[in-house]
Amino acid sequence: MEETALVTGCSSGIGRATAELFAEEGWTVYATSRDPADVADLAEAGCETAELDVTDARDVERVRDRILEETGRVDCLVNNAGYAQYGPLEDIPTDRLHEQFDVNVYGPHRMVRAVLPTMREQGEGTIVNVSSISGRVSTPGYGAYAGSKFALEAMSDALRAEVEGLGVEVVLVEPGPVETGFRERATESLENTEFRPEYEWVYDFFEDRAAVDADSLFAVGPEEVATTIHDAASVSDPDPRYPVGRAAQVMLLARFLPHRLRDAVYGLVSRLP
Repeated sequence: MEETALVTGCSSGIGRATAELFAEEGWTVYATSRDPADVADLAEAGCETAELDVTDARDVERVRDRILEETGRVDCLVNNAGYAQYGPLEDIPTDRLHEQFDVNVYGPHRMVRAVLPTMREQGEGTIVNVSSISGRVSTPGYGAYAGSKFALEAMSDALRAEVEGLGVEVVLVEPGPVETGFRERATESLENTEFRPEYEWVYDFFEDRAAVDADSLFAVGPEEVATTIHDAASVSDPDPRYPVGRAAQVMLLARFLPHRLRDAVYGLVSRLP
C-alpha cells in the first residue's frame, strides 16, 4: 500500500526538500504552497501539487478533501509552513505578532484538526511539526518567532499524550541554522518594526547572530532536515524530538544555564560598544 504525505510550505528550503525526498522514497506526496506557481515544478519530481494557505480554513479543508478523494488516506502530515518575525517585542506591532502566530501556531492546529479524524480511523499516522531550536531557547530579538515555536512545542507535547493509543505519532523536528532563504526573509520582516534607538543593541545582536548562523560550519542543508523528517515518519516508534545539526545540539545546552546567568550575558551584550 502506497503511503500518502501532506507537506506544507514547499515553495523552497525544508518543505521542498522534504516533498522531493518523500516522492523519491515512493510516497504519494501532496506538496503545497500559498502560490501554486512556486511548486508547479515539483510535479515533475512526482508530487501532486496544491495551493494551500494554512491561515485559510477553507483552503485546508479543500486540500484535505482532495487527498481523501484521490487516495483515501493521510499517513503523514508535515507542518513546515512558517516564517520569522524578528525584532524587539516593543517594536513589533500586535497585528504582526498575530500574523506570526496565525501561520506558525494556528496554521498547524488547523492542519492537525483536518487530518486527525482520518488518522484515527486508519489507526495510524504521523504528524511532524517542524519547530526550531528557537522553540527551546529564546534570545533578544527573537521573542515573536520563539514564542510561536514555544507554543508549537507545547501543543505538540499535549497532542502526543492525547493521541497515545490511537496509533498516531506526534514528532517535533528542531533544526538549528539552515541554509535557506529563511534568514533573508526574516530580515525583511524588520521593515515592519519601529526601530527605537533604545534597542539598537538588539538589532546588532540579531545581525551578528544571523552572520554566524549563515556560516557553513553551523548551518545544515535543508536535505538533512528532510531526511530527519522522513526517518521520523518511517519508523513505528519515533522519538518525540529530533534536534538537527551541530548548532542545535550546542544551543540546547543553554536551557540548563541558570536564568540569571543567561540574563547577565545578554546584559553584557547590550553594553558592548
